[in-house]
Amino acid sequence: MDGMTKTEAGTGTGRRVSAARERLLRTAGQLFYAEGLHTVGVDRLVAESKVTNATFYRHFRSKEDLAVAYIGSVDEAIRTQIGALTAADVPADGILRGIGASLVEQIRSPGYRGCAFLNAAAEFPDPDHPVHRAVVRHRAWFLRTITGLFAEITAAEAEHAGRHFVMLRDGAMSAGYLGDPVLAGDTLLRGIEGLLRIHAARGHDERAASAPGLPTAAATEIPDIECAPPGA
Repeated sequence: MDGMTKTEAGTGTGRRVSAARERLLRTAGQLFYAEGLHTVGVDRLVAESKVTNATFYRHFRSKEDLAVAYIGSVDEAIRTQIGALTAADVPADGILRGIGASLVEQIRSPGYRGCAFLNAAAEFPDPDHPVHRAVVRHRAWFLRTITGLFAEITAAEAEHAGRHFVMLRDGAMSAGYLGDPVLAGDTLLRGIEGLLRIHAARGHDERAASAPGLPTAAATEIPDIECAPPGA
């Protein structure tokens, strides 16, 4: 849960207050993910963050406000890391493979207990609740981002490919927690490769239809790309 901005740093006691907020958010991220948002109370958050109740409520109006900030911090980390790959001109298929590799690493890591966003949505099923809305905003952005990457390969049925990728991701993250994480990871990677082959073939067909006889380029694979939020 890194990447928090210390907006109050450098002004009077701002550094201390900012550090306390960051500590609260980091502690909340660890406890909320491991044990659930409803299970962990404010008293425990305060005690394990080594802050006072007054400090807690100075930064967060309620535990649910902190839960929204927790979801936002994971969202921000993922946006930043995928954004860094796109800014580095990594090919779209390389970014998609990298996201898959990062998901597999998470699924197989110690302490893994599923997708933070799906877990939070399950605990807050009311679509009007701020935590649920924060999850929906993240997923809408993620789907748009994945769809945009497929559109860079070819616009043909990019929306379908994007939805397919997200469903593969959701299924793998659940299966990795409830079943065999090694098998779940392998299945996810095979699914992504198959999806990329099918989608790239659509682009080849489009180009062949518009310019018969022109050679087509092979897909570029860039392995070992890290694009998961630290500690997620």
